[in-house]
Amino acid sequence: MAAGNSTGGGEVLHTDTNGKSANNNSLVVSFGEFLIDFVPTVGGVSLAEAPAFKKAAGGAPANVAVCVSRLGGTSAFIGKVGDDEFGHMLANILKENNVDNSGMRFDHSARTALAFVTLRADGEREFLFFRHPSADMRLHESELHIDLIKQAKIFHFGSISLIAEPCKSAQLAAMDIAKKSGSILSYDPNLRLPLWPSAEAARKGIMSIWDQADLIKVSEDEITFLTEGGDPYDDNVVMKNLFHPNLKLLIVTEGQQTFKGRVPGIKVKPVDTTGAGDAFVGGLLSSLASDLNLFQDEKRLREALAFANACGALTVTERGAIPALPTKQAVLDALTKHHAS
Repeated sequence: MAAGNSTGGGEVLHTDTNGKSANNNSLVVSFGEFLIDFVPTVGGVSLAEAPAFKKAAGGAPANVAVCVSRLGGTSAFIGKVGDDEFGHMLANILKENNVDNSGMRFDHSARTALAFVTLRADGEREFLFFRHPSADMRLHESELHIDLIKQAKIFHFGSISLIAEPCKSAQLAAMDIAKKSGSILSYDPNLRLPLWPSAEAARKGIMSIWDQADLIKVSEDEITFLTEGGDPYDDNVVMKNLFHPNLKLLIVTEGQQTFKGRVPGIKVKPVDTTGAGDAFVGGLLSSLASDLNLFQDEKRLREALAFANACGALTVTERGAIPALPTKQAVLDALTKHHAS
């Protein structure tokens, strides 16, 4: 089975038939980093060349939470920011987007993380991070909003919180609570190599929780990295190295090509790819949260993936992740237009 990516590429999909959750609600809880992205006001320049920067809320898990909410779903975010202007701004952005922020914590001694994100001429990103340490890295297990985690139908997370303590232990504890409460565990590794001590540490850290996830979204670049040079287009490489018996869904996002048998993406002119993958994940999780039986129905799962593709496609047509996340109506309109063309 297969699917397509937000900028006209594809995803390869592997699935099993045991999608079930003990929770009857549709709450998606995202865990991890929330920060300020500084994006050049013009595209195609290096950081040094940028005439000015526009600030925007960033951080993959928070992007996913806002995306789910904007699509009409129910979501919450758990993470830590600085007790500073930026941290309180981020908390307010969640509130304005109807995301439950009761799981957010504020650190009095560490600042909210900053990331300068350059948009190269081809629309791809380069990063420069300021987190030495930042508040998100200092979330303690004792600060977890346990009741909120227990309510999650889907608990979504990445790998950045695994880089340092105490947030590593906090994430592992949160995953354990969610799993025991019947949540589906959703994992987007979101490789950011400059944040890890070494490539080997990144590979080991990302794979350390691989077998605990029910749903994983991984990019072709991440497959090559995690398999130490494996061909991301070879299904045997993917299945042998990255599929595990408890995995309900493995989605591989593939670059700019469209392959036979994949659910096609919508062709768009990318302005800013920031948040496209998060919008894809948010779109998919919003569909799954309302009906986990999608795991068992290939036709409806393909429809959900086409919807997720459209979410990602619309997001890249504007600058910044959260401001560009689409409404459900905008996605449906884009799909209607796509099918009519």
